[in-house]
Amino acid sequence: MTASTNRETMGFQTEVKQLLQLMIHSLYSNREIFLRELVSNASDACDKLRFEALHNDSMFENDSELKISLNYDKEARTLTIADNGIGMNRDEVINNLGTIAKSGTREFFSKLSGDQQKDAGLIGQFGVGFYSAFIVADKVVVTTRRAGENTDQGVCWESDGGGEFSIEMVEKTNRGTTIELHLREDQDDLLSGHKIRSIIRKYSDHIVQPIVMKKEEWKDGAQITTDEDETVNQASALWARSKSEISEDEYKAFYKHVGHDYEDPLAWTHARVEGRQEYTQLLYVPARAPFDLWDHKAQHGIKLYVKRVFIMDDAEQLLPSYLRFVRGIVDSNNLPLNVSREILQESRDIKAIREGCTKKVLGLLEELAAHDAEKYATFWGEFGQVIKEGVGQDFANKDRIAGLLRFASTLSDTPDETVSLADYIARMKEGQDKIYYITADSFNAAKNSPHLEVFRKKGIEVLLLSARVDEWVVGSLTEFKEKSLVSVAKGGLDLGALEDEAEKEAQAKQADEHKELTGKIETSLAGRVKEVRVTHRLTDSPACLVADEDDMSGNMARMLKAAGQKIPESMPILEINPQHPVVIRLKAEAQHFDDWAAVLFDQALLAEGGQLDDPAGFVKRINHLMLEMRAS
Repeated sequence: MTASTNRETMGFQTEVKQLLQLMIHSLYSNREIFLRELVSNASDACDKLRFEALHNDSMFENDSELKISLNYDKEARTLTIADNGIGMNRDEVINNLGTIAKSGTREFFSKLSGDQQKDAGLIGQFGVGFYSAFIVADKVVVTTRRAGENTDQGVCWESDGGGEFSIEMVEKTNRGTTIELHLREDQDDLLSGHKIRSIIRKYSDHIVQPIVMKKEEWKDGAQITTDEDETVNQASALWARSKSEISEDEYKAFYKHVGHDYEDPLAWTHARVEGRQEYTQLLYVPARAPFDLWDHKAQHGIKLYVKRVFIMDDAEQLLPSYLRFVRGIVDSNNLPLNVSREILQESRDIKAIREGCTKKVLGLLEELAAHDAEKYATFWGEFGQVIKEGVGQDFANKDRIAGLLRFASTLSDTPDETVSLADYIARMKEGQDKIYYITADSFNAAKNSPHLEVFRKKGIEVLLLSARVDEWVVGSLTEFKEKSLVSVAKGGLDLGALEDEAEKEAQAKQADEHKELTGKIETSLAGRVKEVRVTHRLTDSPACLVADEDDMSGNMARMLKAAGQKIPESMPILEINPQHPVVIRLKAEAQHFDDWAAVLFDQALLAEGGQLDDPAGFVKRINHLMLEMRAS
């Protein structure tokens, strides 16, 4: 097949066109990252070949010394990055270089504002990868062949960063990928061995494979390039070195490689574990959540190595899913080199590593929470809702996870989740033995709930829970440090020592005095309420709905219903405030008692965030009662 017969021109995916423009215009001030990204991709390609060759040695094609080569040509104005890794076939080239195969691309672009600094951060969060080449190049030519395929199965991809790229089949003797960058007019400094070496040492010194360039030396007063290769990076596994030998900048650079991130990590932990299981862990907490954090189809995990040999990306078995944001590596001395994902799921060794990594990350987060409140607030803003999943997932560490949780509360009445359970307990009123909370589908619904009225009157703090995951948190977390978590919207209200005997006697007397009224309302609302009783929760509102102690909360029922789940049939309890004018009016009402009772119920349902079964009937009833009141 000849180039003239198989060359094909294709259009980029829409998102790629947008990303290319941002590469060129938004990231120019950080242009050196292009080399870090391309070298990182080359390193990944070498790692993947080594892994595939574990099962099929012929993939090496008699060349098992993996390396990355850099070269530049001043006259042609080109910079070339080549590797002898796994390479790509035609379909892989189109998929990897013509489309962005990541979830959340539309949301990503909808958040871009045109502000250079913000755009750069978002691009980094998304991962710039191969397309960063267009920061410095006005044409990019990629020549590649997948290991194990015939030499006539090479693929040449070419683009000027516009809306199209061309692709053709070519002859390629060596496996792997070569990327030739045709530099823009203002990129002359990249045509210097000294400059390229300085960028490699700054961003890619930790790369495991040797990065080689032709040696340069001075001869007869001029610098000449020899035919001898020299390695310009350390070419050793950073995680295998002693912590005292690794600088903070080296840790950060390695994170950007392993996490494919643009920003520095928030925190990290590096440790060697010895004993029955021997492994090294270098785990990072990112500063920003990736766009596919909530995509359960996306693979989230850390890199697994065995005796410094790369085994797999995204080994999700090494950490529980509520820590899926963690990036880094685990290098085991005990696992077999031919380990597979299936083996990982059953392996006792992996379970021990998973437990060790989980405890290490939780310890790192506890350290942040205790000693760096600002960093922990940043972490919580990005990953707090994910951490909450752990309460129901990880029974062994439930108490530690609970200690890391943060909530909004009536203390500040703002949506900011800053209150820990330990903080809440420290502020408890004398005689208080419970942690009170309310769940709702929005912060304002929680903050303004009538269920809080007596708590506000007595100055008792209540946690305001409005995230979807919060219902599952309180469903799994029943107590913390021997203090029960109690919903203010479920069961009978028992404030214990926070109420004196006189208050309790007055409540019992009110309930007895209004037995006839509660019974009459219960009859009127038959089929809609389980019970009607006098409330002790309300000071300003006429009524509220309460779930029975063992029933599902109204908010939880609504969430499950919205998700298409079947929910058990249960009716709420209606509590009335006998001091409220509406209830006093109802007590004396004869002609329109059923209408007033129905309105009282519907108002209580709306106040807790529920939806009316018959909105038109509610409006009609309200209008009717208003006209009756005007006439009288």
